[in-house]
Amino acid sequence: QVQLVESGGGLVQAGDSLRVSCAASGGTFSSYTMGWFRQAPGKEREFVSAIAWSGGGTYYTDSVKGRFTISRDNAKNTVYLQMNNLKPEDTAVYHCARDAKWKRLGVIPTAPREYDSWGLGTQVTVSS
Repeated sequence: QVQLVESGGGLVQAGDSLRVSCAASGGTFSSYTMGWFRQAPGKEREFVSAIAWSGGGTYYTDSVKGRFTISRDNAKNTVYLQMNNLKPEDTAVYHCARDAKWKRLGVIPTAPREYDSWGLGTQVTVSS
């Protein structure tokens, strides 16, 4: 069973940058698309970004396009989310997740139900 552990969250000011990481153990990391989701208090978990298992495809929700960059290092079993020009509305717990489908082809999944392994999350707080 894969375990996902996020790190790198913190308290920053609007306009600052932060990089969160997700280390995976167990399973075959390189064969799965990985995603980042976030959940703010009182809100549903929302998709942020994902990167295909092959590393060749990425996808972002509109609100973070041009500000966030997802990447992965298969040698380190780690996926990253570089967040620049952070805004107060980015405040949330950020979770990484592993695709439920091995070596998925086609459209990168964005729905939480399409991911079957989740980390506990790391808190990102952006002050105005």
